[in-house]
Amino acid sequence: MSRLKDLTAQGTAVWLDFVDRKFLAAGGLDKLIAEDGLTGVTSNPSIFEKAMGHGDAYDASLSEFDRSHPDASVMDRYESQAVEDIKAAADTLRPVYDRLEAKDGYVSLEVSPYIALDSDMTMAEAVKLWRMVDRPNVMIKIPGTDSGGPAIAQTIREGINVNVTLLFSQAAYIRVAEAYAMGLEERVKAGEPIDRIASVASFFVSRIDTTIDKAIDKRVADGDPEADALKAVRGKVAIANAKLAYAWYQDFIASDRWQALAAKGAQPQRLLWASTGVKDPDYPDTLYIDTLIGPDTVNTMPPKTMDAFRDHGTAATALTQGLDEARHVLAEVERLGLNLDEVTTNLTEEGIAQFAKAFDDLLGAIAKKQPAHA
Repeated sequence: MSRLKDLTAQGTAVWLDFVDRKFLAAGGLDKLIAEDGLTGVTSNPSIFEKAMGHGDAYDASLSEFDRSHPDASVMDRYESQAVEDIKAAADTLRPVYDRLEAKDGYVSLEVSPYIALDSDMTMAEAVKLWRMVDRPNVMIKIPGTDSGGPAIAQTIREGINVNVTLLFSQAAYIRVAEAYAMGLEERVKAGEPIDRIASVASFFVSRIDTTIDKAIDKRVADGDPEADALKAVRGKVAIANAKLAYAWYQDFIASDRWQALAAKGAQPQRLLWASTGVKDPDYPDTLYIDTLIGPDTVNTMPPKTMDAFRDHGTAATALTQGLDEARHVLAEVERLGLNLDEVTTNLTEEGIAQFAKAFDDLLGAIAKKQPAHA
């Protein structure tokens, strides 16, 4: 049996962090579902930029869209293609969604990164994309910024599945978990069902270590007197941060507040581990999968990381192990002045900027392809 199916047996759903029209048309997603037990797909502006901005896979479809929509904007042209891919992936995953009774089988589509700091615009775009895709097994991705909280609560209130993305800190995660609960509570008050609404909280992992490790390496190279203590936490901060976020999740779903929602059929908002590709060649290439396995979680993997785990990953529950060590690591991070709060704040801002840059490149590439007004 595939090691990825072993992973599912431990409670961690396997999702693919990739979507591409040629891959879908060639049956690549069907194969992963059948052979590896894959149950979801995530997309983002960077993934679509690579898919649409290079090669000719989308040219014929763009031309057809242009003929029927001669006054379409570049954004309209992008959305037409993205929605087509998301619909195809959702339809491929629909049997999974049905078999698991809406607990999995989702594909995610992100709102524009240009509006990440505007709650009202985020909410409006989430509703628009939800209606355009028109599939029950789509999740709309909303960044977990300060302004994202109200948009998340309202989107859930409207009965729209949400993938909260770009979470780096425990505080940000707690805020969006409470926003999810708030949205469900509002539906209960209105007498509306909540049993088929799903959400994940996408907690980004490797980028934290990449940033912290760089700071550690510089201080060690500069002869810092705490060199040994700094080296002792190298490569451990992101995993410790994720483990303690999961510990909070376990406490939350045991709380009276959540149990009242669970009695109405509410699904827990699963923690999703994102940015799980290893950036440091000194680390095992399955590090951010092996160490983050546990019930009611998701790991979304780029194809290369999925291949690595399939070949030599270790499927054993690890999330609930070593919590005292995780607390010690984060205490050392604070004592050593590595400033995790500042790191996670900066990473959120950088993540939005990176997605906006990818969106710029994507829209620029689409504008050059058989322009609608040519």
